[in-house]
Amino acid sequence: MRRLAIVIGLAASLAAPASAFAHAAVKSTDPSYRERLARSPATVLIRFDQSVTTVPNAIVVVGEKGNVVSGAAFSAGNGRDVVVPVRRLPKGAYTVRWHVLSSDGHAVSGLFTFGVGVAAPPPTEAYGASGPTRVEHVVRWLYFLSLSLCVGGIGFALVVLRGVPAVLSSRFYWLTGLGLVATIDVGILAFVLRAEDALQLPFERLLYADLSPIAGGTRLGVAFSAMTLGFVLVGVFLYLAWLTRRTVFLWPAFVLGLGFASGLSLSGHSAVDPGSTRVSALADWLHLSAALLWVGGLVFLAACVWPLAPELRREAFLRFSRLATILIAVLLGAGIYLGVVRLPALSDLWRESYGQVLLVKIGLVSIALAWGAFHHFVARPALERRSGRTGFLARSLVGEAAVAMAILLLAAVLVDSKPPAATPTPSKAVAPGR
Repeated sequence: MRRLAIVIGLAASLAAPASAFAHAAVKSTDPSYRERLARSPATVLIRFDQSVTTVPNAIVVVGEKGNVVSGAAFSAGNGRDVVVPVRRLPKGAYTVRWHVLSSDGHAVSGLFTFGVGVAAPPPTEAYGASGPTRVEHVVRWLYFLSLSLCVGGIGFALVVLRGVPAVLSSRFYWLTGLGLVATIDVGILAFVLRAEDALQLPFERLLYADLSPIAGGTRLGVAFSAMTLGFVLVGVFLYLAWLTRRTVFLWPAFVLGLGFASGLSLSGHSAVDPGSTRVSALADWLHLSAALLWVGGLVFLAACVWPLAPELRREAFLRFSRLATILIAVLLGAGIYLGVVRLPALSDLWRESYGQVLLVKIGLVSIALAWGAFHHFVARPALERRSGRTGFLARSLVGEAAVAMAILLLAAVLVDSKPPAATPTPSKAVAPGR
């Protein structure tokens, strides 16, 4: 409960204006965030908007292997500047971690990176960051599920139901609203966990940490900010649809939801890793969108239509079956393309951890495909003829939805995992000693 309370407090601090707090804030740094320098700096300086209390290890600069390359920090500029001398730095990337005592008594901390002769890594890849954890995998999975409820549920209503029947209205808006709120809150939690890992601070001190290098200096941070604000706008249109009972407001909510979901693709492996292109980022977004609509459709078909609207079962199932055929085709096509891009060699499927998780995902997708084929070739004809026993379909839809959710869990692990690097060809390999 304490950890949850801190997360909520941090979320509130992110949403509130910086001027509302009395603790010190960084005005500038030298080198600047992620600056690429031609030669080694003599010092590292951080300038605050108020005087701060400095200790000898207020600024620590470390190299790529964790070696400390800075001396003792000291105060300057009427107590607003903190400076630390550094020895002559060879070519490489460097991480600056700092902490000072603000005039209001709070310990303010942060980090940034710079490079000497090389590009600086993002703060989330700074020295000391351990990378995604199992907790983050679960949080990412919950994020996919919430997106499925929100975006997939709205898409199901528009494309399959072609509106929101009165008998389904209450549960539909309850589930999509739950998905929307979870999308925003779980997204904030995911960002906080990434920031906690990068800063390597006790959770209590994270509340007063400087998150600007992560929020504004990484694709993850920019995507988080855009998606959080974007889904607030989605919520406005969803609320108007519920308030006026007019389906027309669901269309901008659906389009905006799909559009802002692209933030995951634009900040993931398909957009930032070596060899990534606009095509790979687009394929990742299509893969994600198809998965959200498929999973969301299954959930709403099983949780809304089947128990509440028996008269709509046949038509809704047949329409969703036709839509699912298209979604699965997009899902497979984009997934195969991304698999080829991310795995340089076929043997990476069983040799690399990324490939091993992908193999398990392929196995579950195969089960889901077989399940869907059963619905398409057995249940669908029976419903079209209005004959045969179809009472099992409710349990079958729940089973397929459970498999789909398991696939989303593996997708969450893959998103947070690093694909194997491509082995350079001899013609491009760097000669030793150069």
